Amino acid sequence: MSEVSAALVRELREKTGAGMMDCKRALADTGGDLEKAIVSLREKGLAAAAKRATRVASEGVVVTAAAADNAAGAMVEVNCETDFVGRTPEFQGLAQQVAARVLAQGPEADLGELITAAIAKTGENIVVRRAVRFAPAASAGASGIIGSYIHAGGKIGVLIEVTGQGAITTAPDGPMLIRDLAMQVAAANPRYVRREQVTAEVLDSERAIYRAQAAGSGKPEPVIDKMVAGKLEKFFKDVCLLEQPFIKDPDRAVSAWLAEVVKRVGGSLTVQRFARFQLGEQAEQAA
Repeated sequence: MSEVSAALVRELREKTGAGMMDCKRALADTGGDLEKAIVSLREKGLAAAAKRATRVASEGVVVTAAAADNAAGAMVEVNCETDFVGRTPEFQGLAQQVAARVLAQGPEADLGELITAAIAKTGENIVVRRAVRFAPAASAGASGIIGSYIHAGGKIGVLIEVTGQGAITTAPDGPMLIRDLAMQVAAANPRYVRREQVTAEVLDSERAIYRAQAAGSGKPEPVIDKMVAGKLEKFFKDVCLLEQPFIKDPDRAVSAWLAEVVKRVGGSLTVQRFARFQLGEQAEQAA
């Protein structure tokens, strides 16, 4: 068994929940390739899908900003070195300033003087780790609406874009519905809005893993095909927002709840995209 670093073994264990020796063996067998080791562990039934968020390793806050008419919104993650600084009103105010500037100018906004001044004042390294801005273009008869949700005092943030027409866009139910969608993203951490967005490469990889898992069952090929298809359906329910169980009513899918509300109020509403930031995770934007 070739030697692999303890740090890489720990990272694989954090991502998969597999045992330490299983992680070490998988890394040795794959030449230290982390992604291949994850697949190997999953094929052997020793791990679930890799966690999308790594262990939180930095302090700071995730904040959002929105235009007055909710036709545009921004979200940023601003990091500092200590939780003490991260909780101060000054740092929180800085994060809001950063979000407001990204809302006005986009993710490439010049934030240099804001950050430099904050570093001089706090004595800590402060960085804007990532930023996103949603500003949907108007289309005939439809309006783009941006919603957001901040969880756990800025540990998780969600920005979501929907397109709406008719009564649902002006009724009181509209803002609550969009907030609930954003809350769903925060709680259930989907990767896509709908299954059509899942790439062929991802689907092929999942099918291969499920087939490898079923290979030792001794079942005939048609039964294995059904097992793979069933696991793929479960995968869609795990990673696609509209197919997840709704957090406020787990007996219904998000799509069913959404359709019921819109039908009751009137009009139409379509989820276009979302972004989810978790403090300290590897930078990754969903959908």
